[in-house]
Amino acid sequence: MNNLYLSPQAQEDLFQIKAYIENDLENSAAALSTVGKITKTIGRLREHAFIGSPLSVKINVSSDYRYLISGNYMIFYRVLGDDVFVDRILYGRRDYIRILFADENEDE
Repeated sequence: MNNLYLSPQAQEDLFQIKAYIENDLENSAAALSTVGKITKTIGRLREHAFIGSPLSVKINVSSDYRYLISGNYMIFYRVLGDDVFVDRILYGRRDYIRILFADENEDE
């Protein structure tokens, strides 16, 4: 079984997803359902860290990121040994490439 870690930003992403659906779309049930589905998808990484596709297949950039789809959302994560690090959870229609690599460049 893998160790699973959610970055502070991934936790904030989940909070923002729930808040948007609950407050802006005024649908509390959908907010809970969406976040529940996302967390269930993330939980699968404990047993199967490599179920997501490598991001490098989708874009022409070398990257350690893998991703999973959960409804309209994309879960971006990295696998290091028995550790799985979920870095971001983003709406699929956002410019996730720019967001991911802007975050990466800020760390340098």
